[in-house]
Amino acid sequence: MRLEATSADNEVKVWLTDSEVEDLRRATVSYRDDIIIQLGAYVGLRAFEMPQVRPEHIKTTDSGQYRLRVPRGKDTTGSGGKPRDAYLPADVERALQQYQNAENIAPRDPFIDLSERGVRAAVKRTAEAAADETGDPDFEHVSSHDLRRRFAQRLLVDENMNPRVVMQVGGWDSFAAIEPYLNAPTPEVVDQAFAEASVD
Repeated sequence: MRLEATSADNEVKVWLTDSEVEDLRRATVSYRDDIIIQLGAYVGLRAFEMPQVRPEHIKTTDSGQYRLRVPRGKDTTGSGGKPRDAYLPADVERALQQYQNAENIAPRDPFIDLSERGVRAAVKRTAEAAADETGDPDFEHVSSHDLRRRFAQRLLVDENMNPRVVMQVGGWDSFAAIEPYLNAPTPEVVDQAFAEASVD
């Protein structure tokens, strides 16, 4: 993982890899905490959005893909936040269905029955456990926003996806908002670029 300093004291941006997200998942102490990690890293939900989503918000498109309706996204326009349909990977949809069945969650009940602060605390607790389990103290810096950062970087950098698509499913309103994710290639992307250029 790569750490990047910010203007705030004692705060860093963490650029995770998918294998580090899996380290976080292995360090979770509950099924709910694993769902939180997945919703952040693979669906791109913000901490305050996670408690909003319910089983009734899962929809299937005509092509068989899944979407997760986020009733109220980030308010960047002063309109109180707007709904969006986040892309829901099939693996995460299955995990949500299994979690719903295991916890007997009604269609109109939230998957994550926590406040925004509770979601952030769950991620912090999991990150501290991952630091202990892996021996990598950098995990202690991981926040819920770092999971969303991984979601964006995977799509924009690793998968070279159209930024407008990423903006729509992730709830970003401008290119300026997603530009930081475009400017941070992963080590694998750097390695591939040099291999393709045949630079020794």
